[in-house]
Amino acid sequence: MPKKTTMKNKKALVTGGAGFIGSTLVDRLLAEGFSVAVVDDLSNGRREYLNPAARFYRAGLTSPKLAGVFAKEKPDFVFHLAAHIDARVSVADPIHDAEVNIHGSLRILEACVAVGVKKLVFASSGGAIYHDTRSFPTKESEAPSPLTPYGISKLAFEHYLKAANHHFGLEYAALRYANVYGPRQDQKGEGGVIGVFCKMLLDGKKPKIFGDGKQTRDFVYVDDVVEANLKALAARKSGVWHVATGRETSVNAVARLIAEAFGWKTGFGKGPTPDGDVRRSCLDAAKAKKDLGWKPEVPVDLGIRRTVAWFKTRR
Repeated sequence: MPKKTTMKNKKALVTGGAGFIGSTLVDRLLAEGFSVAVVDDLSNGRREYLNPAARFYRAGLTSPKLAGVFAKEKPDFVFHLAAHIDARVSVADPIHDAEVNIHGSLRILEACVAVGVKKLVFASSGGAIYHDTRSFPTKESEAPSPLTPYGISKLAFEHYLKAANHHFGLEYAALRYANVYGPRQDQKGEGGVIGVFCKMLLDGKKPKIFGDGKQTRDFVYVDDVVEANLKALAARKSGVWHVATGRETSVNAVARLIAEAFGWKTGFGKGPTPDGDVRRSCLDAAKAKKDLGWKPEVPVDLGIRRTVAWFKTRR
């Protein structure tokens, strides 16, 4: 069982709190006794995922409403998960990506400083920040090598957080997520293949495995990610940490686990290898264990069974 935090009755604001990871985090914060406000424009999030016990403000990161929301709420802590998350779209429209993920995030940062937020926990990206790496599992000391505007924007905001810590004393935790999956997952983001396979099988369609299926990812379950957020909040230090399992799982293995959970006997189709596809991705989370006392608890086979069970409720 996850340990309770000691921050009961504190006020937390979650950007992207109607999304996959954000709404799961909101539910946990409320269960822990936090007073929670959610900021989300519902472009990716869903109203049905909003916890009615949280105060909801419909606004995007570039909205002029943000400063007023922060002035009204005066949160003690902020979890910044809202983002433009489609890496491929970011390549086609880097200006839009920067407007949301850099300019919009700076609005959040500016508001945090203005109202005296004690700590900001940021959802960064391990999958998009590292591209051409030969060290597996990859440590935080590896030189970042983002090749998409999305990855560049995530890395840029990490630097802004470090600068804000230096100039204003704002504590922060930048959590570089691996491929997050679980209930409420959509078909976007870095763990999207599991959501894609589940949705297609739910619709009775035959999914395709692109390439040879031997490409690997580090799949980390959403409840473990939420736990990492709370551990990072409670830690009396600022910095960057990987939130990952440190284990590689191939797309073929994921397909087999999902097919077994669905009882799908027809097999999967084949498609071409996507341009620029990363062959291997795996992050070392030893630093998070040492500094934050966090480690993943849900193995991928159990996590996929739980995810499939949730998708089956969507029929």
